[in-house]
Amino acid sequence: MKTKGALLWEPGTNSGWSVEEIELDDPREREVLVRLAATGLCHSDDHVDTGDIPLNWAPLLGGHEGAGVVEQVGPGVTELEVGDHVVFSFLPACGKCIPCVNGEQNLCDLGAGVLGGVTLDGSHRIHARGKGVGAMCFLGTFSPYVVAPIDSVIKIDKAIPLDKAALVGCCVPTGWGSAVYAAETRVGDTVVVFGVGGVGMNAVQGAKFAGATQIIAVDPVPFKREKALEFGATHTAANSDEALALVEQITNGRLADRAVITVGVGEGKLIQGMQAVVRKGGVLVCTSAAPALQTEISLDLLTLTMSGKRLQGALFGSCAPRNDIPMLLDLYMRGLLKLDELVTTRYALEDINQAVADLRDGKNIRGLIVYEH
Repeated sequence: MKTKGALLWEPGTNSGWSVEEIELDDPREREVLVRLAATGLCHSDDHVDTGDIPLNWAPLLGGHEGAGVVEQVGPGVTELEVGDHVVFSFLPACGKCIPCVNGEQNLCDLGAGVLGGVTLDGSHRIHARGKGVGAMCFLGTFSPYVVAPIDSVIKIDKAIPLDKAALVGCCVPTGWGSAVYAAETRVGDTVVVFGVGGVGMNAVQGAKFAGATQIIAVDPVPFKREKALEFGATHTAANSDEALALVEQITNGRLADRAVITVGVGEGKLIQGMQAVVRKGGVLVCTSAAPALQTEISLDLLTLTMSGKRLQGALFGSCAPRNDIPMLLDLYMRGLLKLDELVTTRYALEDINQAVADLRDGKNIRGLIVYEH
């Protein structure tokens, strides 16, 4: 079928997205065709344009956070049928590899290929200007139609609004899980969240749900700090220095139990200031995507060692997508998780470059591309 999509033809050059005609093949073995309702604007796609995440191939169909309705199923698909409502997980979960069977679906072996530029069988389902097109995370949700592997597709209840459901494919579980699973937030904890965009705001929600009694949202953008209070933050600060002074005050010098880094770009020079807010035996969780070629960080290793702190990486918030995506949507339907409030601005696909500019300028908690069919 012919449709449209937002492509990067020169990744790493800040060239922006080109919305143009693309052609999608029919789904093959263990794949489905999904008609999307919406897709979220995630910083990870912009990292490919800026070069923080380098690609040695092009073109790329961006987007990895979406939800929609199954329109066609390929051979061998028994889990889904036409008409089912689904959410995409930006990381596949095969259920068979060692990480999956060990309960680490976010580390599924298939995830190694999400930026490989081809499908799981090594071919292309997307074509433009006579060339094969790689899809972000095997998906490519910057298009109203997606051919996706069944390992990346999760069935949901039809009563759930699809535009809100799209958010639980990436930003919600990534932030939520970073606070709940990776940081292991406990009842009574003091938690600091650095950066409260789409991911960080959900780290705030996760920390609150886990029982943290003091949650400090740190962000240079006043609008985001104000919104964080609506999502469960008890205090706010504009930068790490302000956060340290505030945490010292409200904990009587004990410092925070947990901190989560969800800033737009995880630069190594930021780590020292952020770890300073964490107490002896505390946990600092790094969730932000960092420049791929960065190998140095600013960190006082002696203090880290002698104070028994833990520096913890978190991919997808250490969530298990097949378990946690339905769980988070259930919390939303019960009124225990805010999704509607995450959406700041809605865009048409043709306005994607404006949407990305707004993301970079800190104007949105989450921008949402909505498809009209």
